[in-house]
Amino acid sequence: MTKRQELQRSRRVDYATASQTKTWIDRDLAGSEFRDARLNRRFRKLFEQLSDGTGESIPLVCQDWANTKAAYRFLSNHRVTEGDILAVHFQSTRDRFAATDATVFILHDTTPFNYHREDTRSVGIVKQIPVGKCLDGRLQHYVVCGILMHSSLAVTIGGLPLGLAAMKFWNRKKFKGCNALKKKINPTRVPIEKKESIRWLENLKQSTSLFNDPQRCVHIGDRESDVYDLFCAAQAVGTHFLVRTCVDRLAGDGKHTIADEMDEVRIKGLHRIDVRDKKGNLSKAILEIKYHRMRVLPPIGKHKQYPELMLTVIHAQERGTPQGREKIDWKLIKDLPVNSREEAIEKLRWYSMRWKIETFHKILKSGCKAEESRLRTATRLANLIAVFCILSWRIFWLTMMNRALPDASPTLAFTALEIRLLDHLAKGKGEQVEKTSVSSYLVQLARLGDYLARAGDSPPGNKVIWKGLSRLTDVEFGSLIGAKLVGN
Repeated sequence: MTKRQELQRSRRVDYATASQTKTWIDRDLAGSEFRDARLNRRFRKLFEQLSDGTGESIPLVCQDWANTKAAYRFLSNHRVTEGDILAVHFQSTRDRFAATDATVFILHDTTPFNYHREDTRSVGIVKQIPVGKCLDGRLQHYVVCGILMHSSLAVTIGGLPLGLAAMKFWNRKKFKGCNALKKKINPTRVPIEKKESIRWLENLKQSTSLFNDPQRCVHIGDRESDVYDLFCAAQAVGTHFLVRTCVDRLAGDGKHTIADEMDEVRIKGLHRIDVRDKKGNLSKAILEIKYHRMRVLPPIGKHKQYPELMLTVIHAQERGTPQGREKIDWKLIKDLPVNSREEAIEKLRWYSMRWKIETFHKILKSGCKAEESRLRTATRLANLIAVFCILSWRIFWLTMMNRALPDASPTLAFTALEIRLLDHLAKGKGEQVEKTSVSSYLVQLARLGDYLARAGDSPPGNKVIWKGLSRLTDVEFGSLIGAKLVGN
């Protein structure tokens, strides 16, 4: 299959996914079931209010004390959990997955949410930062208050986010870093169930079970996910994984390591890519590609618990020393074999998709402003962030719709009223919106968020999309009020 055919197929897959969309709130909230019908109604109302005012505070979106108090009561209700809030979204993600027939990437990552609180006990702590020394020489630490979230995002080959497949929130009452743990015991001898790393296994199992088609899933994680228990868990449920490795495990007969074996593998191809540094400057990089399938051994403390695995290691290292940025040095480990340079490069592209979950987390923090909430407990914050997760997915989905499905119908992304308003706004600028293309309407939406739409500009990003959505909501509200006033 050529690259053009593969792209066309991925677009057909993404279109099949999006074509089932009605209105997005109806789709993602239909079938939500709390323990009380009143909670369903309150959840729906709060969700619509936060959607209309993305990034705004609860008092601002609720407008009055009665609605604000009801929102606070909902978020603090002991019968409401983040799992209840996200359950219906998970089911919608499963439906979108079922509408595809190609490989789907499950991107996993952990992110902290930091808050400023005088009393950290009600929220928890994320980490401790050394800030100096006491008079007796002991280190002083600043305690960072917050909670942690481990999310799993399903994405098509074409880059369209299907939705969240698993989510886990937790906080720490006290902090013991890895270095402190290593002074007392070898971490590899601690059961995975007693470590925070268990979140990788739990999310892998939950997302695989949700889709019920493990062969079509590829779970992708960064170096933090380089856990042998995870490899065995993926094999047990019959799914695939692609992880950036950082642990030099024993390999072969146990007398050498993965690095030793890869040193003896010859370079099997070159790959040229464009790279940007932190300042946005573009440069060329030439990667030397190695790949080799080998027997990888479990950690010494777990050799009786887990079997040996046949895994493929891919090493992509940049030639020379670049200026102004770090040298590219990726070591990936995968369960399936790689038989050619093209397949190795394909897996590098797959891993590069992992950045999309970083983008999702950025939308959560910058667009929805999840770290600016003043809620006082971890439970309330987790419930609020769960709502924000669905809103953030929506923003990300709109952004990628413009790139993955530019020729799709605008009704997949907008209501009839929103389409009429965007038509009217375009005519006010002397322009004509192409009514058969969702891309044109998304560009018009982005222009409400300060996107200039010049000939050489890149496609609209998440920031202008969420700003445009906020302004479109104001325009829509104004049009409804105006219609009532004129009617009276």
